[in-house]
Amino acid sequence: MAYQRKHSAGAGGTEGGTGSFILGLLMMCGGGYMLLQSITVSSGFGWGRSLYHFGSGGSITGGMIFIPFIFGIGIIFYNSRNFIGWLLTLGSLTALIFGVISNLHVSMRTMSAFDLMVILVLTVGGLGLFLRSLRNLENTLDDYNEHQDGKQRRR
Repeated sequence: MAYQRKHSAGAGGTEGGTGSFILGLLMMCGGGYMLLQSITVSSGFGWGRSLYHFGSGGSITGGMIFIPFIFGIGIIFYNSRNFIGWLLTLGSLTALIFGVISNLHVSMRTMSAFDLMVILVLTVGGLGLFLRSLRNLENTLDDYNEHQDGKQRRR
C-alpha cells in the first residue's frame, strides 16, 4: 500500500498560507492595541451635573434620577409583582445608563505623525494580510497564469 501524503489546508481551509494569517493577525492586534491605547475616555457625570437638558434652563441631574429609583426599589420590596415599582426602577436605571454614556468624552491623545502611520500600517496592513491568507492561493495563481497566457496569445 502506497503512502499518500495528504495536502493540508492552510488558514480558513484554503491554500492561502498560515504564515500570512498569523502575521496579519498579529499586526492587526498590535495596531488595534496601539489605537485603543491612544484614545482617552473621560466622563462629565457627577451628582450635581445635569444628565439631561430640556427647554430653556431645565435639566435633570443624576441625583434626581435616583429618587424614582429609590421609590421603585421600595415598592418592589413591598410587593415584587407591582408593575409601577418595576417601571420606576428599570426606567431610572435606563435613564442613568443613557445619561452616563451620553456624557462621556472620547478623544485621541496627542501623537506624532509617525505614531499614527505605524498604527494605520499595522492595522490596515494586517487586515490585508489576514484577508489575503483566507483566499485560495492555487486558484489565484492559476487564474493569473491563464490571464497571462491569454495576453501572450493575442500578441
